[in-house]
Amino acid sequence: MNGADVLCDVLLANGVNVCFANPGTSEMHFVAALDRKPQMRCVLGLFEGVVTGAADGYARMTDRPAATLLHTGPGLANGLANMHNARRARVPMINIVGDHASYHLPLDAPLTSDIEGLAAPMSNWVHRIAGPADIAPAAQAAFRASLTPPGVTTLILPADAAWGDASPLRSAKVVLAPTPAIDMDGVRKIAEAVRAAPGRVGMVLRGLAAREGALEIAGQISAASGARLFSEVLIARMQRGRGRVAPTRIPYPIDAARTLLDDVDVLILVGAKEPVAFFAYPGKPGRLVRDGCAVVTLAAHGEDLKAALAALRDELGIKPSQPVSVASAFPDEPTPRGRLTDDAVALSVARKLPENAIVCDEAVTSARRYFALSAFAAPHDYMMGTGGSIGGGIPMATGAAIACPGRKVVNLEADGSGMYTVQGLWTQAREKLDVVTIVFSNRNYAILHGEMRNVGVNAIGENARRMLDLDQPALDWVSLANGMGVEAARADTCERLDALLDSALSRPGPFLIEAVI
Repeated sequence: MNGADVLCDVLLANGVNVCFANPGTSEMHFVAALDRKPQMRCVLGLFEGVVTGAADGYARMTDRPAATLLHTGPGLANGLANMHNARRARVPMINIVGDHASYHLPLDAPLTSDIEGLAAPMSNWVHRIAGPADIAPAAQAAFRASLTPPGVTTLILPADAAWGDASPLRSAKVVLAPTPAIDMDGVRKIAEAVRAAPGRVGMVLRGLAAREGALEIAGQISAASGARLFSEVLIARMQRGRGRVAPTRIPYPIDAARTLLDDVDVLILVGAKEPVAFFAYPGKPGRLVRDGCAVVTLAAHGEDLKAALAALRDELGIKPSQPVSVASAFPDEPTPRGRLTDDAVALSVARKLPENAIVCDEAVTSARRYFALSAFAAPHDYMMGTGGSIGGGIPMATGAAIACPGRKVVNLEADGSGMYTVQGLWTQAREKLDVVTIVFSNRNYAILHGEMRNVGVNAIGENARRMLDLDQPALDWVSLANGMGVEAARADTCERLDALLDSALSRPGPFLIEAVI
């Protein structure tokens, strides 16, 4: 048995049975070991950003890590952007980065690089395997680090450690540390703050606090105390739809966010950080809460967020039978007709979304209205890119579909962002994944046009236009998808979009709709 076999055994023993991969020469012994382990599902991505983004989507839907397999420093570098998104989403991931044999490194061969230096900013934990005997404890440590608390881990696998002889393991199973106990003194102090500021309390819910059961408890606290419920600007995963408590998303624009939070005296964080502006702007604050607002943490990432909410509810004397406010039927709104708009796409998707679907939203500005409408849609899971690094949508949808077979995945995708990882469509075709991709084809970086206005530029010249617009030539998403093996069609009217959505949602397999807006 070699080191690569031992690494596979540790992963499988701990339930890591999916490996998103783009291997190279240094990883061939690990690929051979994977070939001997049919329990491991190996999924090829044609670009490392697809690999790490798919592992992100998988982890968000399972709360468990997948493995990635990346080739030396350059391969890791190609995957860093979506590792950044995953780190910001606080999801578990185990990256296995192959490297030269240890004795070959001093020769400074062309692919030699500082892998530790590349990995560290986008990882919560990094370790270089010292040799075959180190593989088992290192793999166990990587798994443990990925889950306590959940985060991105990177394990560097030298080729000679992979091919070297290693002893079989007596037990590869990792015992995780128990979840930290709830700080009841902190709960009591927060309960006092809630009582002292009736109607002027806000609560930001993130992570496991944004799942249905925890939302229900937060809704009970809100209904009885008047506390207002918020989500962060960028949502890692939230369970949305009719019958569920629906927090208000803090807006991206600073002025709108400041207005929303202006009358909050106490802001309670549940698995979240204090909300801040995405960027700095001349003359505008970075903090979104006003001066004098008390920001307090009920429970942090890695703690039992649902139990902490229940403890606060009980401390406030609120009964578990407390009715909550939930969304029901769609507001009375006419069905859009004629020329397609971004709002019309969002409304059509929200109305037609099947129950228990998964929505991966990387449409940025174009699908902005969808989140508010999603409160009235069929119950579903909603995810966004969380680190601001674009190119996560198609891979995230790919990973979510592998994590949840039998559930329809809908990817709301901006045309500019989609081009970063368009190769993910090929993986969807190869794996026959049930993903409907809707590309908002406005042929420009719409968010950057908005940012130009935010910094005071209301009329742009030719140089700026050529950096912000995606025309001359216009992208042909139908041809791009077909070239990747995904069936596709174009819609430029509301009626055509509705017909394509009905067809795509009624059958399995990948399908792309280019929505020309």
